[in-house]
Amino acid sequence: MEKKLYVGGLSYDTTEGMLKEAFSQAGTVESAIVIMDRDTNRSKGFGFVEMSSEGEAKKAIEMFNGQEIDGRRVSVTIARPKEDRSGGGFNRSGSGKARFNNSGHRSRNNW
Repeated sequence: MEKKLYVGGLSYDTTEGMLKEAFSQAGTVESAIVIMDRDTNRSKGFGFVEMSSEGEAKKAIEMFNGQEIDGRRVSVTIARPKEDRSGGGFNRSGSGKARFNNSGHRSRNNW
């Protein structure tokens, strides 16, 4: 079990201080972060809390999953590692121009 928790369903008014205060009931909170939208500087409605031990993380899940924090019912789970967003999809590193071989056909190697 990990020490970092995902907290979903937060009120847009919940601050990092409020989150830390609530989870301190389950043990020592090493960090509490509310994820903000970079364009609007408004909460996205979720955050992460890191507890000081796996036992405290388990206790926090038991205490808060499905319970209300700041008027909203939240979900609390073990945080998953951030997904790698660098691979897959289209290759955007090129010039954006189609490449042709000597016979005038598009080269398949460039797709």
